[in-house]
Amino acid sequence: MRTGKNYQLGAEVDDLKKRLKESSPEEKEAVSKQLKAKKAELRKAENRYLLAEINRHKYIYLLLFIPVVYYFIFKYIPLWNGQIAFRDFISLKKTGITGGKWVGLKNFKDFISSYYFWSLIRNTLMYSFGKLLVSLPLSILLAIAIYECTHKALRKVVQTLSYLPHFLSWVIMYGILLSLLSPSEGIFNDIIKLFGGTPRGFLTDTTAFPFIVILSDAWKEIGWSAIIFIAALMGIDGSLFEAAIVEGANSWQRVRYITLPSIKPVIVIVLLMKIGTILDAGFNQLYMLYSPAVYSVGDIIDTWVYRGTIQGQFSLATAAGIFKGIIGMTLLFISNWASRKFTESSLF
Repeated sequence: MRTGKNYQLGAEVDDLKKRLKESSPEEKEAVSKQLKAKKAELRKAENRYLLAEINRHKYIYLLLFIPVVYYFIFKYIPLWNGQIAFRDFISLKKTGITGGKWVGLKNFKDFISSYYFWSLIRNTLMYSFGKLLVSLPLSILLAIAIYECTHKALRKVVQTLSYLPHFLSWVIMYGILLSLLSPSEGIFNDIIKLFGGTPRGFLTDTTAFPFIVILSDAWKEIGWSAIIFIAALMGIDGSLFEAAIVEGANSWQRVRYITLPSIKPVIVIVLLMKIGTILDAGFNQLYMLYSPAVYSVGDIIDTWVYRGTIQGQFSLATAAGIFKGIIGMTLLFISNWASRKFTESSLF
């Protein structure tokens, strides 16, 4: 780290390297000693500067300490327990994580060859891509609408109302959905009965259930997801819009030729991050909403893993979880490569 006084020491080290190459055999030993001493001096100066910079920004590092500890405890330490996916782990034997017999890829083969595998993959991808295709465009549209709104009071009200559902748990959201969709007392069924129709159990209907899951997730999350796009919109140079207005561009043309191209890198990054977790279809939501009546369209990998752990199938459930992580990581790398090649924007 060559900054400040370190520049001079770095220049002296470079000069000594050149002298070492050009010096005669008799001079090389003396120059080599000088170079070694100067390198040690430079290294000490760089270390002092690094410690000074850390001390200068100590409160930022202190803020960083909490999430680092969180991820270390709850994300990295549990990786040790992931080995039970390759063992015949039976908790009742009390042999510990390493006590089970090593079975290699048997649990992965059992999961892939199970009766439920393709149904779980289909449902997981259906909800993941459905939420992505619905929520992402709606979040972008909401962000643009809020950004373009010139009425400050209306903009604040819309922002608050759109963010609010994100802070409600799925337990509360389930209660709201039940009050809307209940066959006996739901508002929608009251309207259906008012027009002479037959009440319908939406939450136990295999046709309606996927739409309820996708649309309720969009309702809950689009306001929160729009925050990053609003932040990106705030960074657009206002002179671009002023020039476009002078040239006679209408609102749609300004959005099409200025707004969307300006936030394209952010859209790509958000899309790549969502693709990396494409097999996370929303455990909390599905666990609250589904029931045995809609297992055929409501059961995803995460809910199946949860039931497997309850039934004591820890090794099989862990193998399913690792399988999901590997697929997600692979999709992230592929989509990032494709994005970098075709759009010149990528996550890394």
